[in-house]
Amino acid sequence: MKKIFLLSLGCPRNLTDSEVLLASLQKEGFSIVDEAEGADIATVNTCGFIEDAKKESIDAIMALADLKKQGAISRIIVCGCLSQRYPNELIEEVGEIDGIFGTSDLAVLPGMIETIMDGQKIRHVSADPDPLRAEPLDRRLLTPEHYAYLKIQEGCSNRCSYCVIPSLKGAHKSRTVDSVLREAESLKRSYGVKELILIGQDITSFGEDRGSSPELASLVRKLSPVMEDGWVRLLYAHPARFSDELIDVIAGTPNVCKYVDLPIQHINNRILGMMNRAVTRKDIERLIHKVRERIEGVTIRTSIIVGFPGETDEEFGELMQFLKDTRFERLGCFTYSREEGTPAAGFEGHLPEEVKKERFDAVMGQQQEISLENNLSLVGKTLKVLVDEASSARGGHFVGRGEMDAPEVDGVVYISGDAKPAEFSRVRITGSYEYDLVGEAE
Repeated sequence: MKKIFLLSLGCPRNLTDSEVLLASLQKEGFSIVDEAEGADIATVNTCGFIEDAKKESIDAIMALADLKKQGAISRIIVCGCLSQRYPNELIEEVGEIDGIFGTSDLAVLPGMIETIMDGQKIRHVSADPDPLRAEPLDRRLLTPEHYAYLKIQEGCSNRCSYCVIPSLKGAHKSRTVDSVLREAESLKRSYGVKELILIGQDITSFGEDRGSSPELASLVRKLSPVMEDGWVRLLYAHPARFSDELIDVIAGTPNVCKYVDLPIQHINNRILGMMNRAVTRKDIERLIHKVRERIEGVTIRTSIIVGFPGETDEEFGELMQFLKDTRFERLGCFTYSREEGTPAAGFEGHLPEEVKKERFDAVMGQQQEISLENNLSLVGKTLKVLVDEASSARGGHFVGRGEMDAPEVDGVVYISGDAKPAEFSRVRITGSYEYDLVGEAE
């Protein structure tokens, strides 16, 4: 039985693709192993979104190439976004690669492994990517079994000027509501999932490609009873399409996390226009006001980009003041990455890396203070927490998350006392760090 190792890099959308691939490989009779060394085949599902992600993917490929030179693995397969973006360059630069598969081509990968093992190099990268696999497919979860990501759409039609996603994944396409519901039921039945996290490049556009109005609010209503004893969480919601109906569903459905992931990217109108974000400062301010007014106890997470081409000191100052005034509960910051093939790559006024880093540090330093103040306001309160694992870190016996925290990107709660991994617990908050909380299980 051939042994296969798979390393999944990048976003949760990539992770779900890797989970489907692993299940397909198992079905074909391959053995999945946790370490690359000693595997017959080592596979990397790569990310190619921004410079740091590309570097991480290339470093992983080169590490596997070294293992192959040492005889520790037999074959290397590279798939996903970096393969879609640079297939010829990868083949030419890294001779140890035996197979290259694009974002649309993971379904054919298992059937080509024997050919690759026989010594034939394979390049299978579709020119026009269309990676949507609409039907529920078997998955081998790479997350802990009590939470899972559920991809409801693929690709993107927003055409933000800095983003390569349309060239990697194609135009936005939605799954059917029925297929999403069946996969949710399968995850619940097979794994006992307690938290279902809906993902896509822009989930607020779900259903628009079918010529209908957005269907996300309706989908969430239908998913709620499937997750009756758990949570539904929404990630990647574009502010241009965050509807009043969706606000009402989040506010009025008890098991939908009161958590709004709203990447604004900037606040200055000129920069927003150059980014092609389809919203203005006034639109963003109006939406944030409605969300906070109508969703009791809501946590808003945002992401921003600093150092966009031509961003002036005054425009960055406007962003800093807005973030200070708005006091987002959760915030991620990225320095602008110049990506070839995007409109923004050709803009004038690209800033030095040291300026981008200074602005990044300023944003994160300010947000650290805001986050600590927000967290301190929770001390003395009791939260419903999903316990992720046992842990001795920072004096806690367990580590978990409240509904205000998504896995990997947000903070955690360090829990002392009697709790159980993969179950919900009532936790009284006794202390706070900048991003994390400390509490006692009741």
